[in-house]
Amino acid sequence: MAGEVSVTIVGNLADDPELRYTQGGIAVVSVRVGSTPRTFNKATNEWVDGETVWVRCTAWREVAENVAQSLAKGTRVVVTGRLKPPSAYQTAQGEARASLELEIEEIGASLRYATAAVTRRAREGSAAVDSPWGGQSAPAVTKSSNGADAWANPVDAAADEAPF
Repeated sequence: MAGEVSVTIVGNLADDPELRYTQGGIAVVSVRVGSTPRTFNKATNEWVDGETVWVRCTAWREVAENVAQSLAKGTRVVVTGRLKPPSAYQTAQGEARASLELEIEEIGASLRYATAAVTRRAREGSAAVDSPWGGQSAPAVTKSSNGADAWANPVDAAADEAPF
């Protein structure tokens, strides 16, 4: 939608993904992502950690189920989504805080320090995905009467028919 702020965050999951279902049976998962900036201090010749930014991220439906099945606490992730207005609250000690919230569009494990094996899930109610045609075999290639490929030589086609 127009006017929404889209951001990308790279950080680590603070907890295991929390998968729940709405009363209507729609899956929703919540994860907290922590991102800590590091800067190099030339005076001391060492890396210094900045203040950690915590973002609550939410995904829905099939993405939610994939996140819950694939990711765990401590996993380094790359998250892209729509930033929501911050929610204000007070801590038990009375401090005023605000939380950043992100509705996930895409999420995946970062491959900077790890490897991953990707397994494609079959969609519910459809055939197993073995090919780009949804489990069906590729269409047969038609040959013209002289044995040449009809797609390679559209001149052999009848004049009133399109070659496609």
